[in-house]
Amino acid sequence: MLKSITGWWKRRGGKTVPEGHGVEKGFLVFQHTGEVIQAERCLQAAGFPVEVKGPPPELRTGCDMVVAFPLLMESAVRRVLEGERLNPMAVVPVSGPLLEPVSLFRVKDYGEWFMVQAANVKITVERSSGRIVNVSGGGCPDVPYLASLLVGQQICGAEEPRVQGHTLCSYALQKAFLEARRLWNTEGGASCAG
Repeated sequence: MLKSITGWWKRRGGKTVPEGHGVEKGFLVFQHTGEVIQAERCLQAAGFPVEVKGPPPELRTGCDMVVAFPLLMESAVRRVLEGERLNPMAVVPVSGPLLEPVSLFRVKDYGEWFMVQAANVKITVERSSGRIVNVSGGGCPDVPYLASLLVGQQICGAEEPRVQGHTLCSYALQKAFLEARRLWNTEGGASCAG
């Protein structure tokens, strides 16, 4: 069953279906952030189109992230999670705008620069050059080290934070880094592909 569902998804191109096109979303609520990271990793490896999002305020449990997924894949998702001994506190269908998970990112426009924040970690990029000008936030000991590696580098050529980072803050920085890279490409910067 898992192979048939993920195969179907991949034959569709593995693309997220736009809002209002009949694919109901759900999200997995976990007690700890580490479980969210582990669930995202194993579900992506199994071929599921999942995203880490922020939970709606009514459902915050101490972990400020949930895993969003197409609800029609719930039983297959649960089997993969059981195989990894990951047990979500809840699987919640998105049944209305109040339960809609929110973006994990906040983007701030500073004119010549833009800043992407994921959780409490921020990365700022110069629009004209794509150069990373600042990394800040978080409370983990590896953030200053990662900042020293990233600041001054081009967003397209810099090593991803996940390579050298080992903490929750480096995970959030990785998410902010990838979103900043996506924005740089979207705004007409040189493509980071290849």
